[in-house]
Amino acid sequence: MHDMTRTSPATVASRLAEALVAQGVDHVFCVPGESYLAVLDALYDLRREIRLITCRNEIAAANMAEAYGKLTGRPGICMVTRGPGASHAAVGVHTAEQDSTPMILFVGQIERGHRGRGAFQEVDYRQMFGSIAKWTAELEEADRVDEIVRRAFSTALNGRRGPVVLSLPEDVLTEPAVGTALPWRAGPVRSGLEPGVLAAIGDRLRAASKPLLILGGSGWSREAAGRLADWAEGMDLPIALSFRRKDLIDNRRPCYIGDFGLGINPRLVARLAEADLVIALGARLGDNPTGGYSFLDPAVTAERLVHIHPDPEELGRVWPAAIAAVADPDAAAIGLASLDGDRRWTAWRAEARADWEAFTQPVPTAGPVNLSELFGEMRAALPDDAIVTNGAGNYAAWLHRFFPCHGFGTQLAPTSGAMGYGFPAAIAAKSIHPSREVVSVAGDGCFMMVAQELATVVQHDIPMIVVLIDNGSYGTIRMHQERNFPGRTVATDLVNPDFGALARSFGIASWRVEKTADFGPAFAEARASGRPALIHVLTSINDIAPGRRIETTAASTI
Repeated sequence: MHDMTRTSPATVASRLAEALVAQGVDHVFCVPGESYLAVLDALYDLRREIRLITCRNEIAAANMAEAYGKLTGRPGICMVTRGPGASHAAVGVHTAEQDSTPMILFVGQIERGHRGRGAFQEVDYRQMFGSIAKWTAELEEADRVDEIVRRAFSTALNGRRGPVVLSLPEDVLTEPAVGTALPWRAGPVRSGLEPGVLAAIGDRLRAASKPLLILGGSGWSREAAGRLADWAEGMDLPIALSFRRKDLIDNRRPCYIGDFGLGINPRLVARLAEADLVIALGARLGDNPTGGYSFLDPAVTAERLVHIHPDPEELGRVWPAAIAAVADPDAAAIGLASLDGDRRWTAWRAEARADWEAFTQPVPTAGPVNLSELFGEMRAALPDDAIVTNGAGNYAAWLHRFFPCHGFGTQLAPTSGAMGYGFPAAIAAKSIHPSREVVSVAGDGCFMMVAQELATVVQHDIPMIVVLIDNGSYGTIRMHQERNFPGRTVATDLVNPDFGALARSFGIASWRVEKTADFGPAFAEARASGRPALIHVLTSINDIAPGRRIETTAASTI
């Protein structure tokens, strides 16, 4: 085999690739396209520094990049071709925007001289991504490669983190590089709480009788989250986590009392209403965590809410606050952990913890597979640092309720509610952390949107496990359909393949689970194999959500 390393002069494409290395990029997720062939060629020379994961659909590639950003805190990198490729990738960009995840999407673009003519696959990306990306730009000058890349990373990482889109005109990429690359790496700007603000929060905390901490958002480090949890535990302060942020603290800690997500514990909603002080750190307090903006009252938040967020535009956007402060979650957490108190909240915290423990006990089901027991068994089998992913669907309500997170950075799930997220996210997670166990929990409708990525698992030798929950339906929509239009089921029934045979066609081992007792042995064998595996779990459509059945959902509306 010959060494085909290029020795020709540097081009804009090669300078771009080098700039990615300078920013610490070690993975790129892509679907190749002729519009950015020069960049792919440049990545060939850097294949020891950057692992290039080739995907079968741009949706999956973008979801992998978003998952990378969640896990590492550094921007995940996705590369796609123009037009249709960018359109597919928009799903992942939207998730990065909703989830405040640093990510950069590079899109191949038509030649500059063809713009405005309706050229083949031409799209104005500033218009296309204008409402969901933090910044959308086009690399138009050969001498600005380093500047544009640095700005992209800084923008993705600072304030409320999020996605950036950069389009790459095909003719620019082959031009000679200009100037000298700077070995400067972008990073988040850390700003803490001002002393006066911190003192005011301390005064309110000491005066409170029923305080509640809500943690959420992105930009956390393991150290800061752990330090804040240690402080809260020492102070006997209850901590609730925002939607799909259950891994910010170990759920076994006695200060943890649940999460504000879909299928929320009604007692936690009541606790929020009773609290005389709510300190929300990093969380936007958006739609899902607040029950469609119904769990909070602006008149009450104006008196009781302390809202701390890295983006000033999020403060006061929906909820007026007694104290609003712009601060990075890590720095703010360290500041809060310096406050003192007298542990007057022990009973309040203990009762809230008991509410959560009661809520997470297994529930009976109509069908022979009980997901509340299955996920409890999965939790008992996995190590604390195992990464579990999911997409969107009612199956996820069972996972979130009955599978507690035991470690930081162990949950990958879209607050955007995007289907098809969990399987690609698991591929990215196992690629980033090959020594950790990774399990993707997917619904049948969710999985079929990205099932082609079974090929990616095999091609790149990604030994992760898929636990596929199959009820033959778009379950979430079916549940709402039965509630709002009982007896008029339409468009929600699914015809599925034999998922085990599908997996085996790719050379992936599979197991079939038709009753709860089948799962433990199948899961143990899949884990022991050390190879990619799929466990096909057949469930009853009647068990539409924890404690809720189709028959009673429909009957309750008649």
